[in-house]
Amino acid sequence: MPINILMPALSPTMEKGNLAKWLKKEGDAVKSGDILAEIETDKATMEVEAVDEGVLAKIVVPEGTSDVPVNDVIAVLAAEGEDPKAVSASGGAPTKEAPKEAAKEPAKAEAPKAEEPKVEPTRAEAPAPAAKAGPAPVADGNRVFASPLARRLAKEAGIDIAAIAGSGPHGRVVERDVKSALAGGAKPAAAAVPAAAPAPKTAPAPAPAGMGDEQIKKLFEPGSYEEVPHDSMRKTIARRLTESKQTIPHFYLSVDCELDALLTLREQINAAAPKDKDGKPAYKVSVNDFVIKALALSLMRVPDANVSWTDNAMLRHKQADVGVAVSIPGGLITPVVRKAETKSLSTISNEMKDYAARARARKLKPEEYQGGSTAVSNLGMFGIRDFSAVINPPHATILAVGAGEKRVIVKNDAPAVATVMTVTLSTDHRAVDGALGAELIAAFKQLIENPMGLLV
Repeated sequence: MPINILMPALSPTMEKGNLAKWLKKEGDAVKSGDILAEIETDKATMEVEAVDEGVLAKIVVPEGTSDVPVNDVIAVLAAEGEDPKAVSASGGAPTKEAPKEAAKEPAKAEAPKAEEPKVEPTRAEAPAPAAKAGPAPVADGNRVFASPLARRLAKEAGIDIAAIAGSGPHGRVVERDVKSALAGGAKPAAAAVPAAAPAPKTAPAPAPAGMGDEQIKKLFEPGSYEEVPHDSMRKTIARRLTESKQTIPHFYLSVDCELDALLTLREQINAAAPKDKDGKPAYKVSVNDFVIKALALSLMRVPDANVSWTDNAMLRHKQADVGVAVSIPGGLITPVVRKAETKSLSTISNEMKDYAARARARKLKPEEYQGGSTAVSNLGMFGIRDFSAVINPPHATILAVGAGEKRVIVKNDAPAVATVMTVTLSTDHRAVDGALGAELIAAFKQLIENPMGLLV
């Protein structure tokens, strides 16, 4: 029976994607693991692998198509022994009518329905023995995050994907989780006791609408402007940051940090960097690398500030995963330095150089820019003295870093010149109160002004 190939959900927040390029053409043989296409999400360009084998009989969505909803049919695969020319665009495999996972905004989640999520159909096989159910994977509203292969295996076995514990990035259910569940024996989905529906949540106010055509005509002379359509990244940034400002009670704390000791240490570290045969240093540490490490260690010293707010509990993180805002064409992305408190300055420096290069090429993987417990936004290189950044959920804090500049300060009751950097901590007041935020930024200031503490 023909197999429908669906637009995959490449990240928990993905709702639509652009089908950038087909790497197979109609009539090509396809093996499991072959790269079929390149999909552009709002943050990256990713490759889609084939799960089943056969012949690519029909490309339903041509390359270059924008805003293809998750779980829509994008191509049809003819199974072994089938005539590819006889396969219709809709395929022959039965596809359950189910709500598309990506069609709902997370803020408008409804109670789960009885139907299973739409899955990639495949040839029927005998049901596997039932398995022991585990805790539900991380979900957003009524969505369960799982790979297409994991969904297919769970469906074939007749078990509820929502009852399987996910071990992939951010709780995503992957193939090994389903196989592990099958090894233990679980009740088929039909026999499972339905989970209680989550309490309805109040949806945040929608993002304010932009100007309509009539307003534009009244305000601007025809021919005096050009329209640049919003791409998926700009739409996502607008939606998420509007939601952040509407739902998170921000407050701000600023301090001035003296940088002279840090700049001296940085010069010594870079001068001592080993060089390769071409004379290129193994690393070149920046001020921002010191900032990342200092913020991570500050969160370890003030663990009550290393948290994320949820409706039911406070998540107190055991490690400092620091997101770092990177400007890319059309917007920005925040790759995450995992366990930054354990890494050397040179490791952080090289990791950030790699992230920045791949971010600009839109080659980051979702697990490299999702999650984290805090973030750094540095505009000092543009000469910005100070600013306040918008918190990026699920973080409870973000540190805005200004330029280091020579200023006249008072030392020992006398005027003196020092290199000073202003930083502003934006804080989610639901999770981090004023005194706690002040304790965190004080710990940061102490480490920046005494940078040898970052090396031990």
